[in-house]
Amino acid sequence: MTQALSLPLPEAEALAAFVRRDRSYDGRFVVGVRTTGIYCRPSCPARRPRPENLALYPDIPSAQAAGLRACKRCLPDDAMQDRDAVRAALDAISGQGGPVPMSVLAERTGYSPDHLARIFRRAVGLSPAGYGRALRLEHARDALGKEANVTDAILEAGYETPSRFYDEAKDRLGMTPSAWHRGGEGVTIRWAAVPTPLGDMLVAATDKGICRLSFGEGVGSLAARFPNAELVEGGEDFADLLTRVIAEVEAPGSDPDIPLDVKGTAFQERIWAELRHIPPGETRSYAQLAAAAGHPKAVRAAGSANGANNVAVLIPCHRVVRSDGSVGGYAYGPEIKIALLEREKPR
Repeated sequence: MTQALSLPLPEAEALAAFVRRDRSYDGRFVVGVRTTGIYCRPSCPARRPRPENLALYPDIPSAQAAGLRACKRCLPDDAMQDRDAVRAALDAISGQGGPVPMSVLAERTGYSPDHLARIFRRAVGLSPAGYGRALRLEHARDALGKEANVTDAILEAGYETPSRFYDEAKDRLGMTPSAWHRGGEGVTIRWAAVPTPLGDMLVAATDKGICRLSFGEGVGSLAARFPNAELVEGGEDFADLLTRVIAEVEAPGSDPDIPLDVKGTAFQERIWAELRHIPPGETRSYAQLAAAAGHPKAVRAAGSANGANNVAVLIPCHRVVRSDGSVGGYAYGPEIKIALLEREKPR
């Protein structure tokens, strides 16, 4: 296998993506096949050629300059155009700071609204409208931390009325905007600390779901995060949820429907969603995680979002390793990360 030009990612990673037909890498590079004179997208369904007949190119013009033509089976030119359209839509939504009408996005990208919505959801994991709402909620949460007046913060974030914000926020923030602004005031958080083979585990939940799972921490860490919340130890209602959490930690993947109450930026929540898509027993690199989230260049940001995860194991940030296969960092120490990965290996 020959690398023709400098790639935007490590050669070994690109080749591995091509071998496993990873669609998340489509648009990031193309693969030339010298024996057939074509170039393909990484996910091309055709039979894989011999390595010595391959050449990796950073983009379509590079492959075309080498005398190659587009594969008629996987249509790599379409993948590049789709990538550019999604990026243009993301830029438009980010510039607006919230939802942008599909008609406007379609006109800007030259795509039909239905096709744009389809490729956007595939790349980002949310519809354009959903991404815009998440971004606006992110701005609202930031404003709530700055403004003394909750209504002013909501209006500053771009909502026409406070009621519109409450309608959108009730299912994402997990607590009212006023309570969030006042450090969890008016919210009850139930918690328990239990011994496990990995060390003492702290589990805490609001009425909506688990808001904290950590190792080696006590209730003091909850008080620091939610200084004005009511912290209540245990309880019968909490016992059932705690039992489910312990079982999931012992056998990852056995109960994927445990409710969570986590808060993050739109990007962080996209990364956390991708983490939950990684099957037990498998790992991803930070670059793969960023690419799967639709932001292949945001590798460092993906690492930061990974580290901002508040519910260990349930959002399996331990399944992300360095590109060279080494374990890398972990909030609770590499020993616990290694133990988690070991218990997930197929037996």
